[in-house]
Amino acid sequence: MAFNEKLADRIREALVELPDVKEKYMFGGVCFMVNDKMCVGVIKEDMMCRLNPELEETALEKRGARPMDFTTKHMKGYVYVSEEGLKSRKDLDYWVNLCLEFNSIAKASKKKKAKSR
Repeated sequence: MAFNEKLADRIREALVELPDVKEKYMFGGVCFMVNDKMCVGVIKEDMMCRLNPELEETALEKRGARPMDFTTKHMKGYVYVSEEGLKSRKDLDYWVNLCLEFNSIAKASKKKKAKSR
């Protein structure tokens, strides 16, 4: 999988103090699950942020942010942030904290039931 490992390392460092963080490889990148919920990740060269849909419009005004259109369809509550918007630790922390704030109120995805034979 080809994704920005340096950016993934920066995110790992920002999340290191949290008790329940897991990495899951998906979308051709890496996703950081916090409390078993998708929180933040890296897809190719971009940071993928899951945030409160009510804050999305404001977030998109930030430098380097654009709507997430992974399937060519806009995904509400998700944005991509390019390296341009992540130059400093303060920039990265802004996005990580926005994701963590929503994570605390987000619903977890329903677990798929194992198929019976």
